[in-house]
Amino acid sequence: MSFFRALLGRSKPARPDLDALFALPSAAVTLEAAAGFTPTGTGSVAFRAAEGKAFADLEREVTALLDADGGPPVETTADDYGYTWLVLRSSTESGISDLVTDVHAVNSSLEHAGFGPSLLCSLTAFGDAKGRSVALVYLYKRGTFYPFAPLGGQRRDNALELQVAAAIGGDLPMEQDKSRWFPVYGAPGL
Repeated sequence: MSFFRALLGRSKPARPDLDALFALPSAAVTLEAAAGFTPTGTGSVAFRAAEGKAFADLEREVTALLDADGGPPVETTADDYGYTWLVLRSSTESGISDLVTDVHAVNSSLEHAGFGPSLLCSLTAFGDAKGRSVALVYLYKRGTFYPFAPLGGQRRDNALELQVAAAIGGDLPMEQDKSRWFPVYGAPGL
């Protein structure tokens, strides 16, 4: 079958590696040392909500699970493109590790329930003393990360994105195809 895929120019999609999310804390240390960006304590997961009771029950269970630890409540918002975002926040004391664990829990819960194809991306927000923000975006279907640095409106800071990618490229599996560095303008939590 792989011969026909090659002949027709099709490639097998990369399998998502949700455990790559656990490399974010070390990438955060590198990002702070290299560019002065620290985690804001906010992350989010974007997915296309499915119709039906099974998905609604799963979404309610995931939200209840994350709210149960006494932390800030999980916010659910919808964007202009029809994606649902679960916005997660962690306290500054618990740091990025707890946030990454929560983001991983949401992704793996949706995947194990059969809704993996509905997952779009996850992002973790960072900020610096100059007021700039950058997100490390995990593309679920590609199993890779890329930086996104919004400037306001529909503009982005490409130079900062390249600087961040160069700084953390050894810590995270980076998306090499820059045409897949999709802007997530107005993403909740960024």
